[in-house]
Amino acid sequence: MSNYSKLINKLKEYEQEHSDLDQVLIQLQEKQTVDFLQIQRLKKRKLVLKDKIAHIRNDLEPDNIA
Repeated sequence: MSNYSKLINKLKEYEQEHSDLDQVLIQLQEKQTVDFLQIQRLKKRKLVLKDKIAHIRNDLEPDNIA
């Protein structure tokens, strides 16, 4: 498997986890008994994933500045 394929697979994995966390956060926020610490942890994880996704996309499609 090429490095490009590995990056694409990792990107898909991170994007799926990011999407899953969105759904979990929505469900948690709809409940009356909310665990704010858990929500903060999930939001932090989402930010980490967002950074990883951006990094991989940059590796896959670097900016071509002339």
